[in-house]
Amino acid sequence: MEIRDLTPDDQDALLDVRRRSFGPVPPAEVESWRALAVPDLNEGRYLGVFDGGRLAGSARVRGFTQWWHGRPQPLAGVAGVTVNPEYRGRGVGTAVMRAAVGRATDLGDAVSALYPATTPLYRATGYEHAGAQHLVTIPTEALRAIKPAGDVPVRRMDAGDAAEVVALLHRLHGQARASGPISWDERTWARRLAREDDFLYLAPDGYAVYRWDGDRMRVDNLVAGSQETARALWSLVGSASSVAKTVTAVLAPDDPVRWLLRERSVEEVTMVRWMFRVIDVAAAVERRGFPAGATLDTTVEVEDPVRPGNTGRWRLTVSGGRGEAKALSADAGAGAGPALRINGLSALYAGIPTATLRRTGLLSGDNSHDEALDTAFAAQPYMLDYF
Repeated sequence: MEIRDLTPDDQDALLDVRRRSFGPVPPAEVESWRALAVPDLNEGRYLGVFDGGRLAGSARVRGFTQWWHGRPQPLAGVAGVTVNPEYRGRGVGTAVMRAAVGRATDLGDAVSALYPATTPLYRATGYEHAGAQHLVTIPTEALRAIKPAGDVPVRRMDAGDAAEVVALLHRLHGQARASGPISWDERTWARRLAREDDFLYLAPDGYAVYRWDGDRMRVDNLVAGSQETARALWSLVGSASSVAKTVTAVLAPDDPVRWLLRERSVEEVTMVRWMFRVIDVAAAVERRGFPAGATLDTTVEVEDPVRPGNTGRWRLTVSGGRGEAKALSADAGAGAGPALRINGLSALYAGIPTATLRRTGLLSGDNSHDEALDTAFAAQPYMLDYF
């Protein structure tokens, strides 16, 4: 079998394997799918496994920005991992995932994430469960009861506002010290903001993207940097209460709307899990944000069967909101510290507590720095977007 970049000439074969893996693509969506795929095909972000001239499997490495404790960095979003039915069980999925990790490295990404259809394949290539997309069902009348505070200018937005939305996300996720959310690039945002059936509103420090979903409303994105803007945008969504009885909203775990509601008891929440991987230990730690008051100085032993450059002993230090991972030689005099496979390090990076990692076998060895590790990497990761 051969692994190579896919090109626009491979679109028919790619669409066929996608259909056999995920089900039929509605005719109305085919042209849109082709248009969205072309830029990634031209940029070397689609990989295919071929058996002779037949496409056996594929993967897409999408380019995003992701925030960790308020600091943005490039993210390799792996999507569209497909294997034709006649090639399943023959290592095609593992081969294309290893190639995707390698391509992410070539593109300069130090971290990667994906939404898994199955866990074992991705764990075998170093990914571990980290966060979720939270879909919360709220009575529309409860949102209507959120009264605006102050005069917040809100206007309709369109594709021409893509750059402003990207800049706004950088500012708001940074201010909130958010961990996990992603942003599409300006080109993709322009396409999203051109969709006719979405309701799109922009304020000076926030925006909302929502639409009808059957007989209810669906809020895909609503981000606000102040109480006044949060009230204005959620009240706007709630204005549909005479027709739509409920709203399904994609929310951060600590989204302010949960505290703006007059009543809150039993909540209907669906979580769509995503997995995460550190691809380059040194760059990932250097690019991550950390709590300003956290301090850490420990040695860890990392094993990464897919990326040998990550395997070995590392000195992890955190101070003043910045971190560093420095590779140590085999004969370095530093004492033995905790040991992790890359899956465990990835989960730690995403804020999974050391106690959880130890009880699941993802972390072993010296525990004297566990509390400092928890403080430094503390996070409640989430995503608003599915890819």
